[in-house]
Parts: sequence; C-alpha cells; structure tokens
Amino acid sequence: MSADLSRRQAFMILNGLPSIGPISLNRLLEAFDQDPVAVLSAGSSELRRVSGVGPVMTRTVQDWSSHFRLEKEEKKLEVSGARFLIREDSEYPPLLREIYDPPIGLYAMGEYKWSEQTVAIVGARRSTLYGQAVARRLGADLARVGFCVFSGLARGIDTAAHEGALEVEGPTVAVLGCGLDIIYPPENLDLYRRIGESGTVFSEFPFGRRADRQTFPMRNRVVAGSCQAVVVVESDLNGGAMITARFAGEQGRMLFAVPGRIDQPTSRGCHALIRDGATLVTSIEDILQEFEYLGGMRPLPIGRSEEAVAGGVELEGEEAAVYECFRGGSIVNMDTICGLIGSSAADTSAALMGLEIKHLIRKRADGCFESIH
Repeated sequence: MSADLSRRQAFMILNGLPSIGPISLNRLLEAFDQDPVAVLSAGSSELRRVSGVGPVMTRTVQDWSSHFRLEKEEKKLEVSGARFLIREDSEYPPLLREIYDPPIGLYAMGEYKWSEQTVAIVGARRSTLYGQAVARRLGADLARVGFCVFSGLARGIDTAAHEGALEVEGPTVAVLGCGLDIIYPPENLDLYRRIGESGTVFSEFPFGRRADRQTFPMRNRVVAGSCQAVVVVESDLNGGAMITARFAGEQGRMLFAVPGRIDQPTSRGCHALIRDGATLVTSIEDILQEFEYLGGMRPLPIGRSEEAVAGGVELEGEEAAVYECFRGGSIVNMDTICGLIGSSAADTSAALMGLEIKHLIRKRADGCFESIH
C-alpha cells in the first residue's frame, strides 16, 4: 500500500502523524535518503535503528493509515484551494530549508512569488495602542519598499503588522499555529481572507489541528526561519515573541527590538533583547541600515503609481510618490522619503512643499512630516 504512494502523498502522511515531531521526521528521512515512501514502507528493525525512534513511533509509522486519512485530507485540500508544499517546491520559503529542523511540508493558501527581502514583525497579543501603531507603521513602511512582512495572525502586534502591509498593497504572509481550516483568533477571519487573496497563509499542521502550547512555538520557529530578520515590537520577558527572538538568534537571523516605557510590562522583553545585543529600532531607517540599503541598492517600492487621489485632490508624479509614503499613518522625515522613493532631496522638498500647500501633510516640531487625512 505504501509503495503506491506519490512522494508528495508520503510527505503529507508523515507530516500528519501524531506524536512525531520535525526533528524525528528529519532523522527518519535522512536515514532513508530523503525518501518518504521508503520510510513508510520500512520494516520495524530498519525504523528502530534510527536515533530517537522507539516502538511507539515505529508502530505509528507502520500503521499510518489508522492515524491519518489521506483521501479525506486531499479532499479538504481540493475544496479549500490550498496546496501542500514540500521542500523542493519553489514556493517553500528558501531560508526555512536551512534551519536545523525545517517542516517537511507546509500547507499554503494564496499565491505569492517570493521576495528576497523578508522580515518578521512579532509581539504581544495584549499590546498597547502605541505598540500596535508602531507595528502597523513598520509593516507599511517595510512593505512599501519591497519587503515581505511575516507574522503569526495573532491578536495585537501580529494583526497590526499584517494590516500595515495590506494598507499599502504590499506582500504579507501569515503563519498559523493551527490547521488552515481553523481561524484563530476567530475575529481575524476577514484578515485571514484578505491575506489569502493578496499574500499567503502557511501552516505546518494538517486540517483540523487546533492551536495549543505545542503548536505556537513550532509556528514561531517557522516565522523566524522564513525571514532574514525578526522585529520584536512589544513583549514581556516570557512572551511568545521572545521564543521567536530566540529562534532568530539560533538561526543566525538579524534581530531588532522596539523600545518602550520602562514601567510597561510589554516593554520588558524588548529592553532585555536590546541589552543583550538586538538592534534598537525607532524607524525603518534602523532596519534598512542593517540591510545596507541606505548606502546602496534599495528594494523597489510596492504599488507606486504615477497618479494618486488624496483628500479629494488628484496628485501626479513626484507628489503622488511622496504622498504614498504616508499611507498607513506613517510619520517620516525627508531623508526617509528620499530613500523610499529614490528621489533627490531637492525634488522631494519641492513635492513636500506642494503637499503642504494642498493641506495634505504638515511638518511637525521634530522636523518629520505626517498626513493630515
């Protein structure tokens, strides 16, 4: 029976078996030359020779049809329009392949061609309005210059980061800690659908798997492993975002943290990360400097158009491009705008003056600009 399976089917079965984690799965595949069909067809003695594989795991693999309903899973894939990706697929996150224990498969909803620039924005579910505003602004600013924004679709910071990217029509990816058919939290159903339409929703877990204390850390390693950098906006010392930050450190990713009030519990984790060497973030410029974009090539802006309508006023050319920098409620200075649109200081200054005359933006006391509408 197992010998008749396709390679993708065999990966899906192994991925869906209970009580077998990614480390054990990767050991099994390594022992059988990355052949999932061979793993499912192996005898007891062959399986038991693999480090960490005991009698219970051996029985689970050999009696896989009692634990995983392949036909039912394939039907759910068909009905939902989702796909099951394996590591050799081009849609599988390239950086994720490099970590110690990559998922052997990912369920994916939505279409997205991978950007070379990927950043995760994570933080507390019980976040402050300040933290949500920062996450939304960073999500918008990063997406606007071509980064794909990853997060976990959770309440608070994750939601704000996704929404910021969507506001500027930039790419965003949500990684779930449950099956694709379970929306958690339920109030993010609309956000889930919007991401599925313009970005991608990923899950390591089969349909029907509910979120629990085990699935969230597994989700966090996928978020960190898929990205070049992780930005922690708000987190207590024991928050889930700190787990993502730890994975980022173990996986060799760049780590950033946003400072907050010293008496705010949701800032303790960020302050600890900064103390331990994470790069302090106050604007997108801090991130771009680490990516070495400020002094050289920058990602292409997302969704830059030649014309725009703002406050009932039709804008064209440089003014339209500059005004795009304020979408998502961003507060930016002239140097940042020059970097975002690749324009000279003189042209940017003229466009800013025009937007001020049209009462679309205003200059703040700190020298930055903000949108009035």
